[in-house]
Amino acid sequence: MDKPIRVLVANRPRLIRELILTTFTDQPDIEVVGQVTDEADILESVEKTNPDFVLIAQDSLGRRPNVCDIVFRLYPKVRIIAVASNQKYSVHYWASLDIHSRDVEPSEEGILGVLRSKPASESLDTKSRKSGPERDSVI
Repeated sequence: MDKPIRVLVANRPRLIRELILTTFTDQPDIEVVGQVTDEADILESVEKTNPDFVLIAQDSLGRRPNVCDIVFRLYPKVRIIAVASNQKYSVHYWASLDIHSRDVEPSEEGILGVLRSKPASESLDTKSRKSGPERDSVI
């Protein structure tokens, strides 16, 4: 059997948390590694339990919960599912890192030009979008 999916349940209210736990009990490939009733304890629990997923409450629709940014900053591989109990709404959040590359002229001028330029993410001008040896690519 493959390694189970490790889940930390940090959802409130209690009724929704219990419903989620009951659902997971019948899933042989899911292991609940902990429960958190206070959002302030999520980081400590993530540190202790090393979950693959954290289930949290989604309080404001269309707005990522603040705890996501904190968790992703410290534990970028953890994925988060936010559940809004009263709106029948849930969202899956995950962090990703794009690594960009661009061919550079192998000369003093080319190297100095890169050192003095802004990253492509800060500069959306058409220069960084042109084709040829100086185009950006995502690896």
